[in-house]
Amino acid sequence: MTKPLIGVNADFRSAKGDMPAYSCVAAGYYDAILEVGGLPVLLPPYTTAEDVDQVLDRLDGVLFVGGADLDPRRDGWMLHPSVRPQDARRESFDRCMARKVAERRLPVFGIGAGMQLLNVSQGGNLLLHIPEDLPTALPHKDPLDPAHRHTLELASGSLMERVYGDGELRVNSMHHMAVDEVAPGFAVTARCPDGVVEAIESTQPDWFALGTQFHPEAATASALDVRIFEEFLVGVHEFEGAMRLVA
Repeated sequence: MTKPLIGVNADFRSAKGDMPAYSCVAAGYYDAILEVGGLPVLLPPYTTAEDVDQVLDRLDGVLFVGGADLDPRRDGWMLHPSVRPQDARRESFDRCMARKVAERRLPVFGIGAGMQLLNVSQGGNLLLHIPEDLPTALPHKDPLDPAHRHTLELASGSLMERVYGDGELRVNSMHHMAVDEVAPGFAVTARCPDGVVEAIESTQPDWFALGTQFHPEAATASALDVRIFEEFLVGVHEFEGAMRLVA
């Protein structure tokens, strides 16, 4: 069987002083795709919609990686002092690609800021700073402990429940923004006990779309987390099969 091509967006850093502009991506993202039988294709931030369309014509799925914060001003909100925006070139590319992925119903998995991107691109919004927006929330980021973890509560019948099953689940946590209102066509399928959204899934039968606020690709992930990537590849193969039937 031909391995599916999975586009992976990359972070982007503008040139500063003697340092040239460059793209980078943590190895955990593409290693996880390789482990479950996909071929990751790293995507630089294209600057035209036409180029985005051409690359999506060749891909079987897309993984949106984490990173710095989405700029809330692009969605009509003020810039909170805690927000550290992504480079504008990366965010413009990511938002364009997210819209086009949705139009094509291309299978997609968003992690961290990638889940937040998936949500806002489809009409949802975000909490800009959990400690202020939800003062009673548990800590979701500990600068002194990159392995900081909290428990999850899973929705019955969801992909997340299928992955993790019964029993207490603890996931890594390294964010200060979070999903607030969930986009139409999506459902919350995992929350922290304090109510913070930790996973969303598409409820649309023609689109496999999944997001996790935690990072199943990271070194701090659990052994079970690779199952999320396996489920993503299942969604990709099902999409491929549907496209062959249409053709």
